[in-house]
Amino acid sequence: MREIHPEHLDDMARGAGILGTGGGGDPYVGKLLAQHAIREHGPVTVVDIHEVPPDATVVAISGMGAPTVSLEKIPAGTEEVTALRALERFLGRQATHLVPIEVGGLNSMTPFIAAARTRLPVVDGDAMGRAFPEAQMVLPGLIGVTVAPMAVADDKGNTLVLETVSNLWSERLARTACVEMGCSVSCADTVMRGDQLADGLVPATLTLAEDLGRTVREARAAHGDPVAAAARLLGGVRLLTGKVADVQRRTSGGFARGQARLDGLGGDDGRSLELSFQNEHLLARRDGEIVATTPDLICVLDTDSGEPVTTEGLRYGLRVTVLGVPCDPRWLTPGGLELAGPRYFGYDTDHVSLNR
Repeated sequence: MREIHPEHLDDMARGAGILGTGGGGDPYVGKLLAQHAIREHGPVTVVDIHEVPPDATVVAISGMGAPTVSLEKIPAGTEEVTALRALERFLGRQATHLVPIEVGGLNSMTPFIAAARTRLPVVDGDAMGRAFPEAQMVLPGLIGVTVAPMAVADDKGNTLVLETVSNLWSERLARTACVEMGCSVSCADTVMRGDQLADGLVPATLTLAEDLGRTVREARAAHGDPVAAAARLLGGVRLLTGKVADVQRRTSGGFARGQARLDGLGGDDGRSLELSFQNEHLLARRDGEIVATTPDLICVLDTDSGEPVTTEGLRYGLRVTVLGVPCDPRWLTPGGLELAGPRYFGYDTDHVSLNR
């Protein structure tokens, strides 16, 4: 158990931006909103998974929508609590703990916004170990936990609580509502008991994000290689170092979809890497050969600073390095690959090992 103050979120947001594989929303926006909430209401307590009582009511807090929208439509900062209260009214009981649905970008910060305002503790873990674009792509689903009941709220105060027949239908119906509500909503869902957390969450990912962000910052301050330092910490593989040569990006169906091409520099001169994304990077082809696929992490970092580059932040001329990072092994089970493997997204390939 420890307290999180505004200054702790700088490193945590940086690390979560890297782990978010390009998605999860802009970590800078999320950090500012969380820091403001903590300054206004006081520090947030973060607890280890094993410190949560077995009968606790743990609610996942997140944002849904196209990340590009959050750059122009800044959240009000009240949507998370509005969604949580709507879910509590439906359940007939109050949440005892909050947890990030994913350790990615803005979505790693949203539980801190709600926690500061409600004085609830945040669990050190998340339901993905990265970020994924769709609501049903969570590890609790592999142990029978349902996304619904699912509450969504927009910046105007509108709320909707969904009861659905499957996690996939939760995604479909919530996504439709999200589009109508401006392509950006907050969600409270995936209710778990404390005794389900060890099997349903990836543990200590908030700590990992903070450690990763600090590692990058300290390497940069020591005039070292922050990208190499991040790769060592994560056990990652460098896929290419180059510059962004082309980006095709569109917002459709509540997602940011597109491709980016990188032309190699230095030791990668003459090579190219193509990234395909749906909010998050899902597949990487180097010189036409697939070298990394979801559910492994495909992370884009600024080559000089080690700062994360989101899919909406990709711009022509940026010098970046792409890392492939192994996912939580539960994603490589048949059930995990069915949920978030490359074939689910329409790619005609099985999962490609980073160690190939």
